[in-house]
Amino acid sequence: MAITLKSDGDVSIIQMDDGKVNVFSPDMIKQFSDILDQVPSDKGSVLIVGREGMFSAGFDLKVMMSSPENAAAMVKSGFRLLMKVFTFPRPIVAACSGHAIALGAFLLCSCDYRLGVKGDFKIGANELRNNMIVPTPILELAKFKLTKPHKQRALLNAEMYSIEDAIAPGFLDEVADPDKLMELAMIKAKDLATLAHPQYHQTKKLDQEDVALKINAGIDTLGAIN
Repeated sequence: MAITLKSDGDVSIIQMDDGKVNVFSPDMIKQFSDILDQVPSDKGSVLIVGREGMFSAGFDLKVMMSSPENAAAMVKSGFRLLMKVFTFPRPIVAACSGHAIALGAFLLCSCDYRLGVKGDFKIGANELRNNMIVPTPILELAKFKLTKPHKQRALLNAEMYSIEDAIAPGFLDEVADPDKLMELAMIKAKDLATLAHPQYHQTKKLDQEDVALKINAGIDTLGAIN
C-alpha cells in the first residue's frame, strides 16, 4: 500500500510512500480516505508524513490526461479527500518532507499545522503552467488558508516557493532541519492531541462553516476538466 497507518500514543501517523512521487491516483485517494476512517475522531491527533524528498506531486497526470471523464472523477474524489482532512474533528499536523506540488500543496493547506523540511524543495500550485484552471474548491481553500498578499502570486501567477519562503504565503507554519523534522512534528502533534473534545471540533466547525459550504458546492458542480 502507498498509504500506511501506525500510532504513537494518541497520535495517528499516516505515511504516504508510493516509492515514487506520491501522486494521488484514484487508488491512492481511496487508500488515504479509507485509512483516515480508521483514525479516532474523538481523541488524539493525526500526523501526515511524506517520503524523503517528496510530500506529494499532486494528482496522477496519466489519469488526468486519459479522458475528461476520468480526470473529473479523480479530481472530485481528491477534493472530497481534502475536505475530509480539512474538516477532520481532531487536529491534523503535516510533516512536509520535500516537494509539495498542486494537490500536495493544498493537502498542506487542509492541515491544521504544517512543518517543512529545509532543503532544495518547492511548494506551490502549478495548474496554470499545465493548462489547467484552478477550480472553485481550491480557490476557496486558498482564500481561507493563504495570506492575502500572496494569493495572486501563489494561484494566478503559479509561483513556486522554496521551503524557507513558504511560511509567508501560508503553506507552512514552521521549517525544520532534516534531522529534526519528525521530532518537532511529533512534539506538535502530541501537544495538539491534548486539546479538548468535543470543544475543539465544535470550534473548528464554526470557524470553517462558510468556506466548507462553498467548497462542497464547488465540488458538486465540477464538470469535465479542461
